[in-house]
This record gives sequence, C-alpha cells and structure tokens, in this order.
Amino acid sequence: MRWIDRIPKWLLVVVAIYLAGAPFVPEPHLTEKWRLLLNGSLSKPIDMFDFFLHTTPLVVLAIRLWRDEQQHRQGKD
Repeated sequence: MRWIDRIPKWLLVVVAIYLAGAPFVPEPHLTEKWRLLLNGSLSKPIDMFDFFLHTTPLVVLAIRLWRDEQQHRQGKD
C-alpha cells in the first residue's frame, strides 16, 4: 500500500474529480453507471469497464485519506 502514499494527494484529487465527472455533458458516466448498477442492469462488459474506470480513482483517494488519518492518529499516540 505504500505506492498509494507516494502518489501526490493533489493529483489523486484532480484525477478523481475529473473521472467522476467525465464526460460532463449530457451526464457523467459515473452517474449513469451507478444508476445501472442500482437498477440491476449493469451487465454489458463496456459498462462494467466504465464503472470501474470512473470509480477506481475515488476508491484510491479514499484509501489514501484513510491511510493518512491512520498515520496521523498513530503519531498522536
């Protein structure tokens, strides 16, 4: 997991925001893919790929923030 710590946090934020919103018009892919997932109709391979492509940076950012918080708490103890 140290490789996540080496990625600059600002870069993770930029990539996560960009891929969460891209394409911005007419509707972000992430919104569309989450709707398909919740409706149970996320079945096409391209839709699954899009879902993972647009969600992965958000997950990596969440892991990075969690790890930073854990390291911060360990430093206080």
